Amino acid sequence: MNSEEALISVWKQVLVEGNDEVALDGGVFRVTFLRAKKLKMVEFTFGDYRMAGIEQNPQTSSRWAELARQGKRIMQFRCQGRYIANVCEGKLLRYPAWRGLELPE
Repeated sequence: MNSEEALISVWKQVLVEGNDEVALDGGVFRVTFLRAKKLKMVEFTFGDYRMAGIEQNPQTSSRWAELARQGKRIMQFRCQGRYIANVCEGKLLRYPAWRGLELPE
């Protein structure tokens, strides 16, 4: 499984299937909720990287939030404190931080 497939799998398991746990790369990771905003979140390991997937907050003013308000399922991904990508309805979009952190394609 490459990194694109991994992030899409996490998104699907959390936001499409509604799983309480994510199975990835031989590990199982618990889905939690951010207390203040009640957004789904999962911290996981893929290869040598520790990442987090966070459901898009529809209450912000970003274009991603606007899509979330329209019913799109979006998850933002972080690694080493930086947003690296998002998955919107099964499509991955890498941010410049992906290359900056030299994450594998």
